[in-house]
This record gives sequence, C-alpha cells and structure tokens, in this order.
Amino acid sequence: MRVIYNEQMADLAHLLGEMAGLAGSAMDRATQALLQADLTLAEQVISEGDRIAEMISGAEEKSFALLALQAPVAGDLRQVVSAIQIVNDVNRMGTLALHVAKVARRRHPNHALPEAVNGYFAEMGRIAVSMGSGAQEVLDTRDPERAAQLNQDDEAMDDLHRHLFTLLMDREWKYGVASAVDVTLLGRYYERFADHAVEIGRRVIFLVTGVLPADEDVES
Repeated sequence: MRVIYNEQMADLAHLLGEMAGLAGSAMDRATQALLQADLTLAEQVISEGDRIAEMISGAEEKSFALLALQAPVAGDLRQVVSAIQIVNDVNRMGTLALHVAKVARRRHPNHALPEAVNGYFAEMGRIAVSMGSGAQEVLDTRDPERAAQLNQDDEAMDDLHRHLFTLLMDREWKYGVASAVDVTLLGRYYERFADHAVEIGRRVIFLVTGVLPADEDVES
C-alpha cells in the first residue's frame, strides 16, 4: 500500500508541475497576443484552456482519491491537502492567462494597451512566465530555497503594478476611461498570477518543513 501511495503522490506532483508550466506558457502567449494585437495567438490560448481544465479535473480526482482511499495521516495528509490547494492555485493561474487573451481578442484589431504602457506589461509578462516556470520547478524538486525565491520575484511584479496606478492617476493620462479600465484589469491579472505562484511556493515549503510561511504579502 505504501508503494502505491508513493507512486500516486509522485504522479500527482508531476501533473501539478506540468500544469504550472502550461499556465506559464499560456501567459507567455497571451502577453504576446496582447502586445502585438495577435488574434491568432489569443484564440490559441483560449482554445487550449480546455486542456488545462481537463488536467485540473484529473488532478482534483487524483487528490480526492488519495484522501478517500489511502486515509493518509500526519505528513501524508499534509501532502494531499497541500496538493488540493495547489490545484486551485494552478487553476487560477491558467484562468488569469485566459483573461489576458480574452482582452486581446475583444480589442482586436486594435491594441488593448496604449503604447506608453507596453514596456510595463512586457516586463510583467516576463516576470509572470518566469514565476510559472519557477512554480513548476519547485513542484518538481520541492526545493524550499527555490520556493522562497518566488516571493522575491513577486516583489518586482508588485512594484510594476503599483507604478501602473501612478500612471493612471496622473493628470497627463490621455488615453481615455476605457483604456484605463483595461490597464487596471490587466495589471490585476498579472499581479494575481504572480501571487498564486508565490502561494504554490509557500505550500511546497510547508510540505517540506511542516511550517507555512507568513502570507502577509499574499492575498487569498
């Protein structure tokens, strides 16, 4: 029974890592669609959302099966419960990438973003993709030090997010209300994507050490 449990947990961990990687890839393409007003890329991200949804459903089933059939206790229970929570974080990451792609599609053939903020979103996209890859790495390796680095990466995302608000509140903003709404929503999508990657890192640290790091900088 123990061998079966370990194999099932290893399969689940691999699936979670694969999903985190897919979410990062989806955000990469969604960002390119956004910056380039590329409808084909946007549609690709949206259509592939079904694949991530299927994997999410499969991961949930595996998690609850482990909980129901293996009756884990102590450290094993911690692993299963953390996996269920990580499934939700990965799901939200994928959904946020879809949101970005849908904004790009909705505004096509126009660009959703004023050229003045393209650089900010290019950098936010880069950070988001890096954090998606980092989350996948952390899930594969369970390295608590690498997991802690995700929080440091998130600080750069938060700085960019705050600066966007500075631009929006500036009297020199000349791109209208609709554009301001898009920039606000999109900035939030990237910021939340990073937060969920941080949350995955926190869960991995909890798995390894049994101690959940403080989450004062992470919103639910």
